[in-house]
Amino acid sequence: MDQSMKKGLTGFQLKYMAMFLMVLDHIHYFMGFTGKIPEWFSMLGRLSAPLFLFCVIEGFTHTRNRRKYFLQIYAIAIVMSFLQYLFIVLKLNRPDGFYPQNQMLATFTILLVILQGFDWCAKKKWGRGLAAIILPIILPFVAVIIASLVPGSLFIINLLHFTVLPLHSWIVDGGTFFVLQGILMYLFRKRRKWQALVFFLSTILLYVVYPMAAFPEVTVKMLFTVAYEWMGAFAAIPMLLYNGERGKGNKKLFYWFYPAHVYILYGLSIGLYFMLNH
Repeated sequence: MDQSMKKGLTGFQLKYMAMFLMVLDHIHYFMGFTGKIPEWFSMLGRLSAPLFLFCVIEGFTHTRNRRKYFLQIYAIAIVMSFLQYLFIVLKLNRPDGFYPQNQMLATFTILLVILQGFDWCAKKKWGRGLAAIILPIILPFVAVIIASLVPGSLFIINLLHFTVLPLHSWIVDGGTFFVLQGILMYLFRKRRKWQALVFFLSTILLYVVYPMAAFPEVTVKMLFTVAYEWMGAFAAIPMLLYNGERGKGNKKLFYWFYPAHVYILYGLSIGLYFMLNH
């Protein structure tokens, strides 16, 4: 292979970068109540989820076994979502009411089903393809209708959402916008510059243009203090630096590091909370 093709960042390097930024973000997320964690931890952390989104799309595109790839992510998503459900039902929250709401993998499972639908449509398997695209998108709306018409159904819908059937518009971590953004990035996956540009512009439109146009109270200063989700747009830079190679690394690490570090940090935050308040 031409040496010039090896310049840039491999897939594993992007994942390690995303992991590091994610840890910074989650340190602020779990320990922010102390007032001692700098805001820039979370600002840098805005790049993490988009980079993982990019890597998931690349993984789906290039994996030899899509079923296994999906099931690995889906299985961990189910466990994490169910634990979140238990936090809510059993009130296993921190004394200040905080509990983890990390359902990014649930967002990715929804996206992967839709992307498989696009792949089936490309192969002219229209029935299953359109079903895989349309059903995950409309399910939240169907759930709302059922909940309003069938008394007592909300319990079952919530249980399904927090286990085997996540609903994109009910997810705090990722959710609808990430699914739509992931679809756009997948459609432009063969043209890296356009893919990065679509990601950058869609992020700026949602987190800068829309808030400033719809809410007069949103100021430029707020974009650099509290409303800084737009900073995730800069993930477009490492996306452009991706050299198309997988690279060397332990792929199982990424599947287990995410849930492990979430619950370790949550446990530490509970201990720290009691230390500071007793």
